[in-house]
Amino acid sequence: MRVILRLGVRDISRRFIQSALFVIGVALGVAMVIAIDIANGSSSRAFELSTVSVTGQATHQIIGGPTGIPSSVYRAIRVDLGLRESAPVVSEYVRADELSQPLRILGVDPFAEPPFRTYLSEVEVDSGEASAFDAVTAFIAEPGSVLIARSLANRLGVQAGDKIIIRAGANTSEARIVGILQPDDTVSAQALDDLILTDIASAQEMLGAPGRLTRIDMILPEAREAELSASIRALLPAGTQLNAVSSSGDTLGQMTAAFELNLQALSLLALVVGVFLIYNTVTFNVIQRRPTLCILRALGTTRRQIFASILGESLTLGAIGTLMGVGLGIIFGRLAVGLVAQTISSLYFTVNVQSITVDSFTLIKGVGVGLFASVGAAIIPAYSATRTPPAGTMRRSDQEDAARRLVPLITIAAAGFIILGIVLLALPTRSLFISFAALFCIVVGGAFLTPAVLVAVMRLVEPLLGRLFGIIGRMAPRAVERSLSRTAIAVAALTIAVSVIVGVSVMISSFRSTVADWLETTLGGDIFISSPLLTANASTVDVDPSAARIVGATPGVRDVSASRVVSVIAPDYPDLPPVNLQAVDYDIAPNRGYVWNIAQGGDVDAALTNGAVMVSEPFAFRREISSDRREITLLTDSGPRTFPIAAVFYDYSTDQGQIVMFRSVYDQFWNDPYITSMAAFIDEGADLTLVIEDVRAGLSGFDLTAQANRDLRAGVFEVFDNTFAITIALRLLATIVAFIGILSALLALQLENTRQYGVMRATGMTRGQVWRFTLLQTGLMGGVAGALALPIGMALALVLLFVINVRSFGWTMQFYFAPEEFVQAFLVALVAALAAGLYPAFRITRLLTARALRSE
Repeated sequence: MRVILRLGVRDISRRFIQSALFVIGVALGVAMVIAIDIANGSSSRAFELSTVSVTGQATHQIIGGPTGIPSSVYRAIRVDLGLRESAPVVSEYVRADELSQPLRILGVDPFAEPPFRTYLSEVEVDSGEASAFDAVTAFIAEPGSVLIARSLANRLGVQAGDKIIIRAGANTSEARIVGILQPDDTVSAQALDDLILTDIASAQEMLGAPGRLTRIDMILPEAREAELSASIRALLPAGTQLNAVSSSGDTLGQMTAAFELNLQALSLLALVVGVFLIYNTVTFNVIQRRPTLCILRALGTTRRQIFASILGESLTLGAIGTLMGVGLGIIFGRLAVGLVAQTISSLYFTVNVQSITVDSFTLIKGVGVGLFASVGAAIIPAYSATRTPPAGTMRRSDQEDAARRLVPLITIAAAGFIILGIVLLALPTRSLFISFAALFCIVVGGAFLTPAVLVAVMRLVEPLLGRLFGIIGRMAPRAVERSLSRTAIAVAALTIAVSVIVGVSVMISSFRSTVADWLETTLGGDIFISSPLLTANASTVDVDPSAARIVGATPGVRDVSASRVVSVIAPDYPDLPPVNLQAVDYDIAPNRGYVWNIAQGGDVDAALTNGAVMVSEPFAFRREISSDRREITLLTDSGPRTFPIAAVFYDYSTDQGQIVMFRSVYDQFWNDPYITSMAAFIDEGADLTLVIEDVRAGLSGFDLTAQANRDLRAGVFEVFDNTFAITIALRLLATIVAFIGILSALLALQLENTRQYGVMRATGMTRGQVWRFTLLQTGLMGGVAGALALPIGMALALVLLFVINVRSFGWTMQFYFAPEEFVQAFLVALVAALAAGLYPAFRITRLLTARALRSE
């Protein structure tokens, strides 16, 4: 066995390029899996830490509607019920002039805080100015004093004693930093990274909400939880609700589960391409070593020893590639985490990631995937090496004959995979795991069609190429078909990679076109005015309604529609996040599209005027609302109120969905005078640029931005492109892996056919003819991969559009055929194959004829 191991080590060193390609394929596959895990995990961990920094040790919370909770509720909880482990909280997103990112202001009562959060025991101040005790005293006694974390102070460029400007809607406040929070560990430091801590009164003043609380935190002893919960609910005013902290945490985790699963599935698709590469490399290794294996078998080496030797080599190379992949994965993870965090912030909730979190399970998972892929892909060729008798090992034709005999079986297996995928898609389920299993079956089934398609195409094009390129044109397709055991694997790997490009590109293109049409029909205003903090997750900015009157009085403005966006409680759906409610003066969408519309006469505006609401498609999807189940109960300031649903409209702003009602109805049930944003229509012939400048001048006292419709659309597409940037990176990496697969196969062919090339050169083939012969082979392989990838990619796109996206996000997207995407994908396959053939062709032309003839 020692001799066999030494032979294996020497073989790896002699086949350095093939071994390096094996290692690179494994490394890239592992790197993609680890990078996505790190990006998802770091974003989730950052939000978890951010949430913990705000919730602390609370077990339950009292939450309110748009206007919050009256301070008197806290007094009743603490005094009347005697619940000492309770703390009032005021929390909202704000911004500082010195920093563009949203920050969270957290107003607390220092005397009630110790059981919940330990911030006040982690205060550091500049030496020579004050003690920690003095800082806490100033925090309590001095209005407008704040505490911030060291990392945030460094980004703001401030220190204890400095002042910062805090903006929240129309409210601008000057805050004095009386101390710096310096946690003992990096985990706590990350949790406090975007936090501005102040006392309750100062927070209420900064936010313009005197006497109002965002929530009340409580720690309820487990033994008395049911009793105390009932007592608390009995004294809660209308529009408030008692929730367990654990349930809200689970809900937030569910929000991003589909998004993270989509990324993991794409990374696994890239890994599948890597497995094809590994299989191709190990297969070639076995074929190249057949003479050596023949001699070993003739000298008495057992089949078990041969099998163990090949698997051992694959495991060794796989281990090297896996270790490289772990390092690359951490590097790629650092790059990917920003893209993932940006997407989550755009679609779900604000998440601030300043460092990556590398979980031990992520590394174990990456190592396991790499080693399993390396060994798993090598089992079939290793087993094949043990089944060939010594006498037949020397015959190269045996391997190809066996490969041709397998073509019908592989084709039947392809049909089986595709049929299984279709059956899985037809199942009445919302399970994403089943959906992705169906997707993988279809893609892998399509790849299994490669041998049959390759043989058929080579035979069809041979006469044509013969007329175009003469004898070289006839030799090239025959060479591809003659080496089917290797070329089919390389073409299959490239086919999968290009089909991923086609599928994802068509999906993104269709989504982008759908969003463009949606913006065209829904954004009816000429100018949009909103807070800089207006995002999918931090939209409850309080703007004084006088701003709308100022805009309406601006010369050139014909009409204004104000909107109020708030979060309200839907008690019938305790396991889902609070509802995004938008109250509008009137619907500014000129041609809004509806999934279904049951308003009388189809007049949705009339139905909304009479007290109905309309909901977005994702909202209806997540709550299983249909034309037969069309009511929604909301907690209003006057208690629970059930609203009829007149229509479900298409919307792509957030996958959590929203409810739209008229402001006249909203004012009947909520005591909330504020607005959030405005849409202004200008007079015909008015200069849009001048009107925007006048609007900005009129709103100079407000923290609001005014922008043209076209600029808002550009901003939407900027967010859109950022959202899909990570998927574009994944498909590029998959293409790189496939390129390596083609290169590996071509190098294999070149080394295996060294004598054949020597004979060609000896019989008069010129270097130019060698170039044409080699590039014709690679071009044919790339052309077949590109042509086969188009229908597979189309199927992948249709599944992504009409199954997975619907089950993940509740969005219905229209299919838009983009010929340029298909042409581009085909060219990628062709160019990748031709580029991969340049180096092998160069090496072939540099062969010494005499040495090549002696190669066997």
